Order: sequence, then structure tokens, then C-alpha cells
Amino acid sequence: MLLPAEYKRYQKHLNLPEVGVEGQLKLKSASVLVVGAGGLGCPVLLYLTAAGVGTIGVVDPDVVDISNLQRQVLYTTNELGKPKAKAAVAHLQKLNPEITFDTYSLAFDSDNARAIAEGYDIVVDCTDNFKTRYLINDACVTLGKPFVYGAIHRFEGQVAVLNHQGGATYRCLFPEFPNEMEIPNCNDTGVLGVLPGVIGTYQATEVIKMLTGLGEPLSGHLLMVDLLAMSFQKIRVKRRTDAETLAQAGLSSGYKPAKSAANGPQKIAPQELANRLAAGEDIFLLDVRERPEFDICHLEGAVLIPVGVIPNNGKRIPTDKPVVVYCHHGIRSANVANYLHTQFGLTNLYNLDGGIHAWAREVEPEMEVY
Repeated sequence: MLLPAEYKRYQKHLNLPEVGVEGQLKLKSASVLVVGAGGLGCPVLLYLTAAGVGTIGVVDPDVVDISNLQRQVLYTTNELGKPKAKAAVAHLQKLNPEITFDTYSLAFDSDNARAIAEGYDIVVDCTDNFKTRYLINDACVTLGKPFVYGAIHRFEGQVAVLNHQGGATYRCLFPEFPNEMEIPNCNDTGVLGVLPGVIGTYQATEVIKMLTGLGEPLSGHLLMVDLLAMSFQKIRVKRRTDAETLAQAGLSSGYKPAKSAANGPQKIAPQELANRLAAGEDIFLLDVRERPEFDICHLEGAVLIPVGVIPNNGKRIPTDKPVVVYCHHGIRSANVANYLHTQFGLTNLYNLDGGIHAWAREVEPEMEVY
């Protein structure tokens, strides 16, 4: 039952007929594990705590760094060097002392993932690395638990509810762990400070919806958000028949970067591409950057289809000639190539190794760079 103080605290929830006392009690009795207390984890933790989720687990092995403060809004300057999980919980307890917090100042890895996750109703993926992301997927799939995925890159983000009631998993989007050089890192590429706040709030919303039964969860869909264009696109993703098999294999694989499949996306070096183009080979050049980047520099004859609109433009990409996908450093384009292969079945894909930046350095030094 709700305590008198809780009736006051959650009054605005109780005033919503769709939530009411029954919904608030569902939140109170629920348990949620948040893996990652960084840019995404901060808004997720704040809103789940404020909403009254009864038990919240916080996993993060890192300490607060001054570069975090541009986007990780739970922390303050006087907490530099302190463990994030403990610092986060200290603030959250002040926000809502009625919540039970489990603090894990350690890495979420293959030795502890299942043991930690099995004690919670829902897992929220607020990580910033692919290894942990695949591990969350595989642990949740094998445990039969739903999880809420979120990812950010520069000005763009993604959200999905995965492994929910037979819905798609992360491996349905990206079956294999990518090569290390294809993994984006906000330390190198940058990220707009408010972006994780937007995406993390969407993640928290999906958790609350699932726990209370409100609305339709974002299951079987991937929401893609572009803050520069303020555009929102939702694409349908089907569950693979081998989703469980892939998860089991992942748990025993050690999460090493995958080698390219024979018919999957291949890498192509800038000089090799230059040689093939010079020889007159008919190659479709697909630029997946944003328009301002394209206007600074691009490969002659390239077709611009930004990442955010790729799902709606799959039919524009030819199947009867090589398709070379490129971006700034080869990170976004690697994800796009992988997506086109898994979702559209394209087998003629190449990712320009190092992106247009490598092309300018190795092939066309007079090209303007950024």
C-alpha cells in the first residue's frame, strides 16, 4: 500500500486515471537495473527515482571526470574522482528517500551479468560501448527479461524496447559485434550535451510504460532522433528466429570483434577505392553524413542519404553494383552498412576505411577537411 507521504509525493501520478493508485503501486513494487550512470543513465535514474520505482540498481565502474559534467547532470564539480554509482545514489536518495538502491561500482561483465540482471524486472542499457551492450542483450535474452536500449552519437540518438513479449533483440539489429575501429566514442566524435538527456528521458518513459501497462511500448521498432533537424523516425524491426541462439553464442564468445562475413559488408581502403574509380568501375558512393558536412567536402558523384533517413531510402541503393558507404571517420558508415545488410539483405556493401578524412589524407590532400 502507499504511505500517506507517498500519496502527497505522487499526487500528480494519482490524478492520472491511467496511472492512479494501482499504477503507482506497480511502480513501487518494481525493480529496474540501470547499466551505466553516465550521460544516458543520469536522466534515466533521475526520472525513475522521481516516479517511485521501488528498487533501482546502478552499475558503473567509472569515476566522475570533469569532461562528464557537460552532459551528466547528476554530478557536481566537487565530486570529481568519486565513483559514479555511489555519487549518483547519494543524490538520488536525497531526491526520494523511499527508494531502495543497489550500488554496483564494478564493470558489468560476463562473470556477473546474469547474476546481477536476474534480480530485476527490466534492464536499461545506458552504456557507451558495444561489448557491454551485446552482453546486456545476451544476458536479458537468456533470462527472458526485457531491456530498454539507448544510444547517442553527436546530434543523433536511438531508442528501442528489446526482447519484450517476443519482440526484436539488439542482435536482430546488429547480429555481430563490430570491429573495434568501427566503434564510435564520444571522446573522439563529441556529443551535444542535451542529447543524452532527450534519449535517456525516452528510455525512462518506456520503462514506466511497461511497468504500469500504459500505452504501447516501443517494441519491434527503433526510434531514431536527429536533434539538428528535430526529426523523429520509427522503423520496424522483426525478431530473428535465431535470436536465442545468437545470445547463447555471444555469452560464450568473449565478445571479440567479428570478422566480416563473406557476403557481409567489407572494408575498402581509400587508395583501393581511388584505383577502382580511376579504372572506370561503376561504383555507387553513398555518403551518410549530414548536409553541412557534405557541403564542406564529399567524393565526386556521391549520393547523400543521411543516417537518419536511411531506413526509408533502402530502395534507392542499387543491388547490381558495388556500394561504398562513407562518413567522416568510418564509424557511422559501418553501422549503416551493417544495417543495410541485415535489414535489406544487401551483399554488395563496402565501408570506406577511415572515412572521407582518410581519403583526404591519403588520396586527395587538397580536399578541405574538418
